[in-house]
Amino acid sequence: MSADTTIRSAEDVLPKVARRPVRVHWDAILTVILLLWGSAIMIAPFAWIMQVAFSSAARAYQMPPQFFPSSITLQNFANVFQDVPYLNFIRNSFFVAAAITVGQLITCPMAAYPFARLRFPGKNVLFIVLLATLMIPVQVTIVPLFIFMRQTGLYNTHWSIILPALISPFGVFLLRQYFMTIPTELEDAARIDGASYITIFWRIIVPLSMPAMMTLGIITFVFWWNEYFTPLIMLHDPELQVLPVGLTLLQGRYSAGAVGNVAAGVTMAVIPILIVFLLLQRNIIKSIASTGLKG
Repeated sequence: MSADTTIRSAEDVLPKVARRPVRVHWDAILTVILLLWGSAIMIAPFAWIMQVAFSSAARAYQMPPQFFPSSITLQNFANVFQDVPYLNFIRNSFFVAAAITVGQLITCPMAAYPFARLRFPGKNVLFIVLLATLMIPVQVTIVPLFIFMRQTGLYNTHWSIILPALISPFGVFLLRQYFMTIPTELEDAARIDGASYITIFWRIIVPLSMPAMMTLGIITFVFWWNEYFTPLIMLHDPELQVLPVGLTLLQGRYSAGAVGNVAAGVTMAVIPILIVFLLLQRNIIKSIASTGLKG
């Protein structure tokens, strides 16, 4: 075939391609518009808090609120460290959240493995009862838990928060669903080689479940980093308080404190967790999506 023939063939095809109608996916466009609208609604409060944190006291109460401050000041952040023991609150929150996270990463897999792989009488009934506990709010059990902690001498200690939270029905459910997606052939091969259930659990199930374990760790840490109600009831000493409760001290008596100081404290509390979540959100989505493939 000559070069002239090739050029003429291309010229004949190009007009046909150019005349092909462009198909507009209106459903995709509508989905993007709705997602952008919803994202703007959720981001707006955080944007307002952050701009108040970097604004002067006079501009903090300006109406309508301005999302882009004309002048930036760091005085609000300096006031936070002067008004309350902010670093102490961060240290307490990190200790409580980290201890609960490590505890759940140990207990939840051990409880989820029998529900996912073993056969024993009443397994389904026990699992239903476990899921039913998810519907019981903490406000229902906080009074007997408070009395128990007073009688055992654990009231006004961090262990009054940590010990009841070492096991999580949600964590057991999440890991159980993920364990059921792991091929049973791997366990059969290990069992043929003489591996026990404990060996299979620690050397096969746990290493293959790291995405779900990481997801559980992130969700648990973020939840207890932001937990307000339980520490408010269980802790009396201001030196032992965690960050969410400590931030209320910035409001001052009768909630007459500077709103810029409160916004600065909230900003410093949210940014670290937000960064960690954004960096690891792919693992969270992957784990939650895979838990629905089987079971």
